[in-house]
Amino acid sequence: ANASKSKQATSRKKALDKIVLDEIKPSTRKYPYISFEPEKYLGKEVISLEKINYSLDGEVIIKNLNLTIRPDDKIALIGGNEIAKTALLKIIAGQIKPDSGEIKIGSTVNMSYFAKNHDDYFKEEIDLVNWLRNYSENKDESFIRGFLGRMLFSGEESLKKVNVLSGGEKVRVMMSKIMLEKGNVLLLDEPTNHLDMKYKVALMEQLRAFKGTTIVVLHDLNLAAQYCDHIV
Repeated sequence: ANASKSKQATSRKKALDKIVLDEIKPSTRKYPYISFEPEKYLGKEVISLEKINYSLDGEVIIKNLNLTIRPDDKIALIGGNEIAKTALLKIIAGQIKPDSGEIKIGSTVNMSYFAKNHDDYFKEEIDLVNWLRNYSENKDESFIRGFLGRMLFSGEESLKKVNVLSGGEKVRVMMSKIMLEKGNVLLLDEPTNHLDMKYKVALMEQLRAFKGTTIVVLHDLNLAAQYCDHIV
């Protein structure tokens, strides 16, 4: 535009030429390979809840709830009452009964349930290979080890005792169990706990791609809005 701008541009160019950039090394951090594959596809009727009521210790936490769940729905449960969200998943999973109301489950439904608190699964002092073998039709050790390797438990890691696992390791092992169950309806109570953001996104992407129905309890509204079709 003018001589002064020309001098500025020349000065900036010289300054840029003097900058030495360090080589950017790719991250060596590994992430689990998660893939949910249902054994059979859902029919038209999945799950229907009509006028569900549920109280705990004299307090009503679910009141007159109606919810129709259809094939391939991706539903996020959002809200401040942690107990109510967990209770709703347990009612759908058949673990507890509502005070009143009707639940209809389609004949093609095969549910897999991920509990928020799964410590009861990890009380035995057995290694990961034998623990996961209990939930696998294929009992071959090489298959079990290969499956654990996908979840970053390779070599000696696969022989770790389940009763000493960290919170994040328990989540990975429970995801292995759910993948082996091959359910077509996934009920997941806060599965992103103990996970960093990159792993959370990877998990949600797989739930989005899943050829079945997902009902997931989340804290992160952004994740829910990005990866779920419906928010309850």
